[in-house]
Amino acid sequence: MHKPSDIYFVDENVKKAFEELKKSRTEDKQLHEWISRALSDIQNNAFCGVQIPKKFIPEEYTKKYSIKNLWKYNLPNAWRLLYSIEGREVKIISIILEWLDHKNYERKFKY
Repeated sequence: MHKPSDIYFVDENVKKAFEELKKSRTEDKQLHEWISRALSDIQNNAFCGVQIPKKFIPEEYTKKYSIKNLWKYNLPNAWRLLYSIEGREVKIISIILEWLDHKNYERKFKY
């Protein structure tokens, strides 16, 4: 299923953190490039990530953001980009929640 979507950040803090990565002189600049590529892929096909089963969605996300689904996009070096998909009439919106390294991803999902 190939469905293009508009990309939004869940809040201004997440958007600002993403923009700050670009200004970095460290490996964060590389992370910005990876996330940018992921955002392009998600924009072209909202369903390109891996859907997280509902029972594994952290309660933090459902309470804080009222999301009903969660998707994971695997980035290089075991980083993960987490996003949710919403449908609004004929438009699909992908909402970027956060990105985390593998260690913090496993901690959040209690693996």
